[in-house]
Amino acid sequence: MLSVVIPAKNEQDNIEPLVSEIVAALGSDYPFEVIYVDDGSTDNTYRVLRSLALSRFPQLRVLKHAYSVGQSTAVYTGVYHAKGELIVTLDADGQNDPADIPALLDAAKSFSSSQCFCIAGYRKNRKDTAWKRFQSRIANGIRSRFLNDDTPDSGCGIKLFPRETFLKLPYFDHMHRFIPALVKRQGGEIRVVPVNHRDRRHGTSNYTMLSRLWVGIVDMFGVLWLQRRAKIAQVVFEDE
Repeated sequence: MLSVVIPAKNEQDNIEPLVSEIVAALGSDYPFEVIYVDDGSTDNTYRVLRSLALSRFPQLRVLKHAYSVGQSTAVYTGVYHAKGELIVTLDADGQNDPADIPALLDAAKSFSSSQCFCIAGYRKNRKDTAWKRFQSRIANGIRSRFLNDDTPDSGCGIKLFPRETFLKLPYFDHMHRFIPALVKRQGGEIRVVPVNHRDRRHGTSNYTMLSRLWVGIVDMFGVLWLQRRAKIAQVVFEDE
């Protein structure tokens, strides 16, 4: 089973189009559930989700935080409560295209759900401002140089990985930006799949440039510290 996990904060107008696209993209080819985690929204995000779950989408599950604790914690909540062996994450703003999910599933066929791996999306043609694309290019270049995470776009929201893999990763706030590096630290393999990127339909981003920059720098060195202290044991003999 596949669990599509979507952290959301103040995304009331983006919910119905995105859920509809997910259902259309997956159809009946693969058993799936869609888990939205409302991270302390102050708009009607939770009401819209509950209404859609009760009236139109039986695949939709809705979890709610009492107050906002951040995107990484929302992802963790969704994965922890997921029923699927495989997880796909998407951003709630609709910029990730659910039509790319089958391509990620195809890339994952060479692995078993008990293996440690991550299929990471790569936004070839980003629908962002030139300034935001410039920031991302610099950030990804620095992150790749220091962490060697085998992906040119680790900030891309669409990823696929086994639930078991994610729950074994070291958890910290903002860790969702470093999933490929953390999976590789566990001895896992990273595959990259080109994906579409779209304009945000409604609303505004919950992040600012300065919040991304400062937190990203601090966390990158934290992940580098974790990488340098990782010890992956390889069992070559068991005494019976």
